[in-house]
Amino acid sequence: MKLHQSLLSVAAAVVLALTVSGCGGNAQAGDPAGSQTEVKELRYQGSANNVVLPELAADLGYLGDIKLNWVGNTISGPQDIQSAATNQTDFGGAFAGAVVKLIEAGAPVTAVVNYYGEDAKTFNGFYVKADSPIKTARDLIGKKIAVNTLGAHSEAVINTYLSKNGLSQDEIKQVQLVVLAPNDTEEAVRRGQVDVGTLGGVLQDHAVAAGGLRSLFNDYELFGTFAGGQYVLRNDFIEKNPNTARTFATGVAKAIKWETETPREEVIARFKKIIDARGRNESTTNLQYWKSPGVPDNGVVKDEDFSRWSEWLKSSGIVKGDLTPSKYYTNKFNDLAAAKKG
Repeated sequence: MKLHQSLLSVAAAVVLALTVSGCGGNAQAGDPAGSQTEVKELRYQGSANNVVLPELAADLGYLGDIKLNWVGNTISGPQDIQSAATNQTDFGGAFAGAVVKLIEAGAPVTAVVNYYGEDAKTFNGFYVKADSPIKTARDLIGKKIAVNTLGAHSEAVINTYLSKNGLSQDEIKQVQLVVLAPNDTEEAVRRGQVDVGTLGGVLQDHAVAAGGLRSLFNDYELFGTFAGGQYVLRNDFIEKNPNTARTFATGVAKAIKWETETPREEVIARFKKIIDARGRNESTTNLQYWKSPGVPDNGVVKDEDFSRWSEWLKSSGIVKGDLTPSKYYTNKFNDLAAAKKG
């Protein structure tokens, strides 16, 4: 696929930043003298008009005495985990392939819990105009597909879809990915500025309700229910703050469990309360479209969460040779993973 920047060079830049900054050498990372004092405040990036899992976990009391320090909203998953890797924040979340890319480039981070995924209710769809001649994967050769960012979930899904439908890597490279803000994607498809648009959540619901678009495929059809991405922590943070790491990962897992087991109306009401209370001048209108957390197994990370994308990771040059999923994650800080084993 045609990329507008080198994904590997972005990851390499993060490694350079880590080298210059000393990888997290501030007072928040723990006590260098070796005392038992651990960080009790976690810097993070949120999502406008939305409640991220750590925010829900904090509101439900699952983070105990750990406080969250919001430093702004993220623009993409890769940016979010790069911020965590370079010690601008303490945790970040991104698509599994982006996590692999960052670690393969040398960034010292580890995934500790899944935080988003897809199921029959919550998924990303790839839409064309209703009268579009595009009917199959092969029809996408030479066409433009709008995605929110490169090197992340949508790119890997598209690559997998094309590959599963018989396109060679040379043919796949002829499919052009165009970076476009999600809020602009529907209109770009309708105007013919792109041939296919990636839509999820409320944007997908609005587009479908308006009519005139047709689903070409979606990621749930390709994979069924699956975990899409993980929260990562820096390795030095984990080493100096193991109890905080456990509280964080387990708190997120408990929040996923709560969303899964709680009536939808109650979940939405809780989200609205959180957004209203934090005073960021946000809208709660889109909360009515929330359907499910989409994350299976209480956030427990599995090898297949990474191996699912092995072909794309290899064809993109991110991974050389066989993929070793176990090097990217640990479940030892998620107490719900231990409980499941028991």
